[in-house]
Amino acid sequence: MKATQELHNLGQSLWLDNITRGLLTDGTLARYINELVVTGLTSNPTIFDQAIRTTAFYDDDIRKKTAAGKSTEDIFFELAIDDLTKAAELFRPDYDATGGVDGVVSLEVSPLLADDADGTIHAAEKLHAQANCPNLLIKIPGTAAGVPAIEETIFAGVPVNVTLLFSCEQYLAAAEAYLRGIERRINAGLDPHINSVASLFVSRWDHAIGDKVPAELRNRLGIAVAQRTYKAYCELYDSPRWSKLAAAGARPQRLLWASTGTKDPNAPDTLYVQALAAADTINTIPEKTLLAFADHGKVSSTLPADGGDAEKVLAAFRAAGIDDQALAAQLQLEGAESFNKSWHALMQCIVEKGQSKSTGTQAEQL
Repeated sequence: MKATQELHNLGQSLWLDNITRGLLTDGTLARYINELVVTGLTSNPTIFDQAIRTTAFYDDDIRKKTAAGKSTEDIFFELAIDDLTKAAELFRPDYDATGGVDGVVSLEVSPLLADDADGTIHAAEKLHAQANCPNLLIKIPGTAAGVPAIEETIFAGVPVNVTLLFSCEQYLAAAEAYLRGIERRINAGLDPHINSVASLFVSRWDHAIGDKVPAELRNRLGIAVAQRTYKAYCELYDSPRWSKLAAAGARPQRLLWASTGTKDPNAPDTLYVQALAAADTINTIPEKTLLAFADHGKVSSTLPADGGDAEKVLAAFRAAGIDDQALAAQLQLEGAESFNKSWHALMQCIVEKGQSKSTGTQAEQL
């Protein structure tokens, strides 16, 4: 049995953190679904920048849409929604079989809205309506402005993937926003079953500190933060507050592990996937990591609901001079800035491709 199937049997969903039109047209995504039990997919501006910049699959569409006078941002979202709704069709059996818990894809609002709550709410509702796809989540960053936007978007009935969470505190703020949105829907007599996930980024912690800590602490900070967050997640959904909401028909906002590809070449390539095995969670992983885990990954243990040794490990990092609270804020800011950079590069790429002349068939260009 492949390790990916073992994780699925454990109760953890494996999502692919990638999308290109090629994955859809050559049958690769369908094969990952059938052979590796991939049950969902996430995207972000960096992923789409790479997909559009490095292939010719989108060129003709970009030229046609540019000639029709569409804005660069509208062109991008039309391209992205086209890809993601096709992917969503492949995942629809999982979505139906799980009652909407699994089998979903994610589309991010413009990262330029990270500090604009009203703009984020408007964009999320617009994209949700434009996609008209029940198993598509709208990604909203868990920034200070994003938190109130999450509540309002959930209240409006739009399914949300909260992105750019780096700490337990940031996760709890996003979870609280989700709960408030659901409670408001119940009080208003609306259906409380609105799908949502909260994405905690893991490997970026260890990449950020590099060799600034003793060897015995290398590549342990991200996992400790995840353990601490998982404890809070378990406690939240074992609380009287949640029991009341569940009785009214609400579904948990599932915890998702993001940034789980190993960045340290000296560490195992399946490090974070193996360390973060846990029921009722999601792991969205890069294609390279997915294939590595399917080939030689192991499921030997699961995350402890009590947080395990997380506090002890975090204390060791603090003793080594790492301020995890300050670093969490820094990582969220840097994550938002990275997506902004990718967004600007993506918009420029679309402008350039829209102005270029066709040089042959798609096959010839590839």
